[in-house]
Amino acid sequence: MKITYLLGWGDEMGGTELATYTQALHLAERHDVEVLSVFRTRTEPFFPEARGLAVRYLVDRTATPERPVRGSRLDEGACRTLAALPSELIAPAWESAFDRLADVELTAALTDLDTDVLVTTTPALLAAAARLVPARVVTVHQEHRPTQRRGPSGEPLLLFAPRLDALVTLTERTREWIAESLGATAPELAVIPNAVPDGFRPRADGGSKVIVMAARLTGEKRVDHAVRAFARLADAHPDWTLRIFGGGHKEPSLRRLVDAFGLQDRVELLGPCQDMAAEWAKAGLTLMTAGHNEAFPLVLLEALAAGVPVIAYDVLTGPAEIVRHRVDGLLVPPGEIEQLATAMAELMSDDVTRLAYARAAREGVYARFSSERVTALWEELYARLVAGRDRPERLAERADRVALGVASGGPGFRPTAPHTLNAPAPEDERAREDEILAAHEGLIRSVGRLAEQRDDVRTARMAAWNLELTAAALEAWDVPYVLVRTSGGSTAHTLAVADDHRDAALKALADALHGRAVYAELVAPRDAAPGVVLAERLDSVGEMAGLRVFKPVTTTTLSLRHGVQQACTVAFWTRTGEPEGGGRGWRAPFGSTLAGSELPSLAPTARLRVGEREYPSAEVFTQLLMKDVDFPVDAVYTWVDDTDPAWRAARAAALGGPGDGASADTGAVRFRNRDELRYSLRSLAMYAPWVRHVYLVTAGQVPAWLDEDHPGLTVVDHRDLFADPDACLPTFNSHAIETQLHRIDGLSEHFLYFNDDMFLGRPTTPDTFFLPSGLTRFFWSSVSVPDLPVSAADEGYLAAAKNNRALLRRDFGRTATHCLLHVPYALRRDVLTELAERYGAELAATARNPFRGNGDHSVVSSLHQHYAYLTGRAVPGSLAYDFVDIGARADHARLGQLLQSRNKTAFCVGETPGGDVSDDETTLALRAFLTAYFPVPSPYERGAGA
Repeated sequence: MKITYLLGWGDEMGGTELATYTQALHLAERHDVEVLSVFRTRTEPFFPEARGLAVRYLVDRTATPERPVRGSRLDEGACRTLAALPSELIAPAWESAFDRLADVELTAALTDLDTDVLVTTTPALLAAAARLVPARVVTVHQEHRPTQRRGPSGEPLLLFAPRLDALVTLTERTREWIAESLGATAPELAVIPNAVPDGFRPRADGGSKVIVMAARLTGEKRVDHAVRAFARLADAHPDWTLRIFGGGHKEPSLRRLVDAFGLQDRVELLGPCQDMAAEWAKAGLTLMTAGHNEAFPLVLLEALAAGVPVIAYDVLTGPAEIVRHRVDGLLVPPGEIEQLATAMAELMSDDVTRLAYARAAREGVYARFSSERVTALWEELYARLVAGRDRPERLAERADRVALGVASGGPGFRPTAPHTLNAPAPEDERAREDEILAAHEGLIRSVGRLAEQRDDVRTARMAAWNLELTAAALEAWDVPYVLVRTSGGSTAHTLAVADDHRDAALKALADALHGRAVYAELVAPRDAAPGVVLAERLDSVGEMAGLRVFKPVTTTTLSLRHGVQQACTVAFWTRTGEPEGGGRGWRAPFGSTLAGSELPSLAPTARLRVGEREYPSAEVFTQLLMKDVDFPVDAVYTWVDDTDPAWRAARAAALGGPGDGASADTGAVRFRNRDELRYSLRSLAMYAPWVRHVYLVTAGQVPAWLDEDHPGLTVVDHRDLFADPDACLPTFNSHAIETQLHRIDGLSEHFLYFNDDMFLGRPTTPDTFFLPSGLTRFFWSSVSVPDLPVSAADEGYLAAAKNNRALLRRDFGRTATHCLLHVPYALRRDVLTELAERYGAELAATARNPFRGNGDHSVVSSLHQHYAYLTGRAVPGSLAYDFVDIGARADHARLGQLLQSRNKTAFCVGETPGGDVSDDETTLALRAFLTAYFPVPSPYERGAGA
């Protein structure tokens, strides 16, 4: 069997390269193995393992300019030109280092590749191979990183995986996420870990007082955490040193940090090392502080194989699959430097435990990750796929997968499952989960946990549900608690329990939640590994600072998951002051409350209502606090249905003919309805449940799905809105409609204004948009308003911004230079009323324009905010925001980023004229995205319920 491995940079130092060479060497003993490297970057490969294999290069980057390695008639000018052009095979967002010369050489090498199996090692290379290799070649992709955390570099995997024969991940967590994201479009999915490299490996003697780290000096590796933790312990452990191997752009800042701590003689930055086996033999301990992009670190296997205990951050995947907590190392909550230092101090001061961990490390790593065992898994997979490659069904199944992928959202977007940053559950927990799964209907496995599947739970309700579960359990065992209000804008709730009652609280939760799909994330555990356990196990996990109790719920689309973000936190508060006399009060073990991190008592003195229940609390949390927004806030939408024949006829008449109009302000794209309103209202219900009432302003149109009788909704017709409807209607000008919003009967003084292409992306609170004093927040964008006069070529929004600027410059002597983000606008009726009076002639003229024009003023998207700012009624703020042009094919991949991360407070999915995507494809992609992001109906939809 001939096996070809495709690498991008086969000469460089990296986990992907080392894992590939290790696997290739093992298989080369019985098969014809070749490594194909797109680029040659060194005269000799960094890893000596590469020298025992057949390595073929395509592009030589050791030459200037870069040139093909094959015999070629290309001269220097042609090579230089091709190297300067961006790749067409691999988008720069996926991997920026590829160019047109690499495209040419990859195409030449892959289109007639003579091999049985081609193994790709990055999603970018997968994208190229999937389009180029002959049909008879078996294609397998090895995913060396946690795909759910890749970001843009992972997009080609989701897009091109349906064309593969098999996709192999290093951990079950990543495989589960890919399976949920790809659904029926997934090829065969398998999990095969990395293997311990073969050969003689010197062993550490267990007596060394040297901490050895091997990591690239980049921000993601967080080597500075190791330095900071060591600095806290250096004086107490003067015989220990920290030795760091690796290079990277963070080296200068790390050297400055070492100097700042005065540890030049105790912390050594030694650069890359080609013989780490010898260095591990000198180590007494190793650290791994990398962030969430580690998949299955070979460096941990190497350290354990040498008998070096490990202390590692318990990130999403990797360490917990390799390090056995309190067997051969310690796992620490990610990013917690204080707990990292505590774990280091424990092993640095306990020679007996450290030596026991060292023995267990050597024995356990070979038993679990031996090259013989892992190689057999690869060999079986490759052989089976090759044996079945001539099946008639193979290519038909691939075609079906590709077709289903396109149907799910178009060629540039795939809905994805949410991911969790929680570390995996203990191995012994899965069997118990299977028992619970069999005993309860409606449960599924999702993202590595049991979850109830339902489409009717919104964020605030989920948070209240977790609070109910937790409080009921504590009450059943008479464990006293108080509900405290915390800062940060979260919808989740926190209960304070005296540390004296910790054991009782854990037993109460374990008893009440026994046999249920409810979990607890441990906060600063002292005995158990960090991570998540079934709540029924809480009475056996030892001491901790607190826990977060949550019931996972996922929608039938598998694209929205309620998890630990809506958990109920139970914090075990400790006494302050001297024990005699009962102490002076109580202190939170982590975080804070709106009344601070200390309370005089944990005895309930008041009640707080959440949902349908009241809970014991402290009097201070029932008072109106300085940061509370206590005034009502409504929401206003403007909307039009461009498919309505009567509306279309009126628009054609206003245009003077049946055409779409020649400008961006009169063309059909400005009015196109793709059902965005339905999903914007879903975003409002999910992430701003504090909005009192919704007003929908329309031209006598109502969506068929809208529940007009909902008590929280009012439909406002243009004829009931405009002060002079006969002179102004019909109108097709949003600027005109927006001049009249303050006239809405019953509208609150403070309100949010939405276009239907605006969406909330994560939970908000009123103070996201308003100050408690009543001031509004506005959000400047980076888009400037050119300091030029209004031009006939200006789009309506830009002309209006220039006209607004002229008014403000005239009356206030201030010049507005930038536009505002296209997010829900926080507005005040009194400011709008004042503007209508002060600039009556200008705004009346805008109201009479049937279409946007160069004489317009834009009230809500610019004039209100700047005028309110200059009159002391608004302040600038910041907001996590994104804009996607659904009409631009290049932007479709960004829909996946939005869905996967869900880290934007607000976003806009707009459509600019002249896009390069067909109307049907645009509709497909937008519907797939919005359905995935907002699968829970809003209460404003018929039959949706409250």
